[in-house]
Amino acid sequence: MSTVRPPAVAGMFYAAEAQQLAHDVQQFLAEASPFDLIPKALIVPHAGYIYSGAIAATAYATLQPIASRIRRVVLLGPTHRVAVRGLALPGVDAFDTPLGRVALDTAGAHAIGHLPQVGISAGAHALEHSLEVQLPFLQSILTDFTLLPLAVGVATAEEVAEVLENVWGGEETLIVISSDLSHYLPYATAQRVDQATAQSILKLQQPIPHDQACGGTPISGLIVAAQKHRLAPHLLDLRNSGDTAGSHDQVVGYAAFAFTPAN
Repeated sequence: MSTVRPPAVAGMFYAAEAQQLAHDVQQFLAEASPFDLIPKALIVPHAGYIYSGAIAATAYATLQPIASRIRRVVLLGPTHRVAVRGLALPGVDAFDTPLGRVALDTAGAHAIGHLPQVGISAGAHALEHSLEVQLPFLQSILTDFTLLPLAVGVATAEEVAEVLENVWGGEETLIVISSDLSHYLPYATAQRVDQATAQSILKLQQPIPHDQACGGTPISGLIVAAQKHRLAPHLLDLRNSGDTAGSHDQVVGYAAFAFTPAN
């Protein structure tokens, strides 16, 4: 019997009703200004869609010309509720969202299962939003794909990079790192901090501290992998909740990046 992780934040971070959710995502994508790039990896924010959906859409819109060839998504995001050592697989066969079911990549899970930093934690995934909120965008852009979701806890950049190396694949594999930037700073301060973080990523400088990006560990791992595979980072969008749907008193930063093969 197959096991399925149900959606945990439908109706909170995004619409719970399928038709409304599909409309919301398509509207974000339609309003995005896609870049003429062929990404191997993306960094995408993971807040409620009213706050970060437009920034996420900038990244996902870049996939439209190559969507038909992407067959596997390796998705890494930080744990917010359950402490984890290393990187945790969910131990289920599929993830559900209001838009349908996403089958998990069992071959990919097997390929990394021998690594000491990889374990299984259904609890780490059960309520985790950083991975879940990416799925409706992926379901709306891609035609047929499997998912390898990893909740990242306490790990080194090298441990993350080693996992990525084992599932790097070719043009059929897309890597997505889910991360917001600074949290709850005043608007102008957040702009300065987030701009500095973005410059570190663009220069492939790590580690990225957690107070600058909640997904700092998986971002740092991607930077290590990007250096090895000669990927070039591109900043697609950089805003915060004060720009989208919140006050300027305490904001959360959001950025979208694409990593492409260097010429």
